Amino acid sequence: MAAVNDIVIRIATVNGTGSASANGLLTKAIFRMGVPVVGKNFFPSNIQGLPTWYEIRVTGDGYQSRSNRTDLMVAMNAQTYAKDMAEVTPGGWLLYDSTWPRSQLLNRTDITVLGIPFSKICNERFEGVRTRILLKNIAYVGAIAALLDLDLDVITELLEETFGEKKHLVASNMEAIRLGYDYVKENFSCPLPARVEPMDATEDQIVIDGNTAAALGCVYAGATVGAWYPITPSTSLMDAFRSFCAKYRVDPETDKRTYAIIQAEDELAAIGMVLGATWMGARAFTPTSGPGISLMTESIGLAYYAELPAVIFNVQRTGPSTGMPTRTQQADILSCAYASHGDTKHVLLFPADPAECFTTAVQAFDLAERLQTPVMVLSDLDIGMNDWVVPAFEWDESYVPDRGKVLSAEDLEKVDSFYRYLDIDGDGIPYRTLPGVHPKGSYFTRGSGHTKLGRYTEDGDEYQDVMDRLLVKWETARSLVPEPEIQYSKFNKAAILTVGSGNGACKEALDRLSSKNIGLNYCRVRAFPFSESVKGFIEKHEVVYVVEQNRDAQLKTLLILDSGADPAKLVSLLHYNGVPLNAGFVVERVCEEIAKGRAA
Repeated sequence: MAAVNDIVIRIATVNGTGSASANGLLTKAIFRMGVPVVGKNFFPSNIQGLPTWYEIRVTGDGYQSRSNRTDLMVAMNAQTYAKDMAEVTPGGWLLYDSTWPRSQLLNRTDITVLGIPFSKICNERFEGVRTRILLKNIAYVGAIAALLDLDLDVITELLEETFGEKKHLVASNMEAIRLGYDYVKENFSCPLPARVEPMDATEDQIVIDGNTAAALGCVYAGATVGAWYPITPSTSLMDAFRSFCAKYRVDPETDKRTYAIIQAEDELAAIGMVLGATWMGARAFTPTSGPGISLMTESIGLAYYAELPAVIFNVQRTGPSTGMPTRTQQADILSCAYASHGDTKHVLLFPADPAECFTTAVQAFDLAERLQTPVMVLSDLDIGMNDWVVPAFEWDESYVPDRGKVLSAEDLEKVDSFYRYLDIDGDGIPYRTLPGVHPKGSYFTRGSGHTKLGRYTEDGDEYQDVMDRLLVKWETARSLVPEPEIQYSKFNKAAILTVGSGNGACKEALDRLSSKNIGLNYCRVRAFPFSESVKGFIEKHEVVYVVEQNRDAQLKTLLILDSGADPAKLVSLLHYNGVPLNAGFVVERVCEEIAKGRAA
């Protein structure tokens, strides 16, 4: 198996043993060598003691999805040896801690097994049980560096950046790395036929996770209030927002904070705090996941009907109920689109990677205030908690937040009367005021039946008048949300359509299918409601393969409901085991459908 900058490393360890630091070090070292790399973490929902895996895909072609193969398995967890060995691709390598004998029953003749006594060499050089465990994992960084020809100077530089003034930690970690590196150099032929060579493909790119990127987007959008209840996998979004605010949102003259972050007692309270803050004129948001959305739905309905702007980040995980909190999925699409009882429709934005998490966060706040409605950003665990290589963020310094139709005191002085829910411009969006601006701007914020003048009503016609106007606003939203990403050729009669984190796998699948002389067009929806271009894209094809990460074809259902797409044209390719989508799955399923005659 000879390959340069095309290798997949899978590292099997035990949760809570410090392997995350080692894996991050490897990923960033490859990135610093100018080589595109993808890191995916598969970890349990407990704090310590269960199996965890980390996958590093070195991809000189710059693909963004995980692979469906394992070239080099680093098996550091005896409990999963059998599983780990079975997953190695024929012709690949398995690296394991040979301090203790390995059962001969696990032998495979079609792979190369490399034994390194990590525990033994670390126990001989370091004191303390915890230190030895941590540095054993750092030692495999050195072993992999030797096998793949990684630059030790780059690794040293990263350690110095990580530990700063703590020179003793740099020294001990580097010693452990050298132990693994030297052992491999002395006992095996290096580098392996599959190795890493420096490139110049990561210039002007960064390594970042989606939650951090979204938090930074909130700062740039002008958000000043965040309320949340901690839940995996969204908690790190608020952690990052807090960190950014502490650095950039403190008045230099008074040393006072110009932001408010509140950990609520539950998700019901969190969304209530956000709605109160937005009613007062602040840009406010809450990050959560599926279970949190379930608890917030009544208040989301209030925001829709009372027309209060709010931004909600749903970093999706597997469900239903508690599900698997540390696995990814796209199974909240329908529950978010129609959250709450009664007739509601909510604007959804679907970022595909951390770069879009940054820009989408800004768009979400602008749309929420422009439309006076909740806007939900549907990320997922794969985007939110994994490190991605994306272009460095760019920012337009001339950006001015779109606050929508907000009347000032001067505006109110010029009008005879102000009616909160009256559509003057014909776009379904009324004018709003902020508390305390002017006596003329006072009104009741109603979640109960109300007229277009803002008065309480139980009259059916008056109620329906407001509900119909909300539909006009919905059509206005259709023209404001981000357009889909489309790749089109008139020669292709079939296409792939996907959403969010399915983007990387589907684009790689298009390349693989093209090499098989299967030409497909491509559409990635970026928002709901769907724009007219989504409907037009589907109409131009005989078959559209809808690729999504849930069991019940939620995106396909939404396409039928909102765009009027012909159900006979839509073929579902569903991936929902909690592991990020890979191109191999898409290619295999498309080929199966073609064999059934489901393609032009």
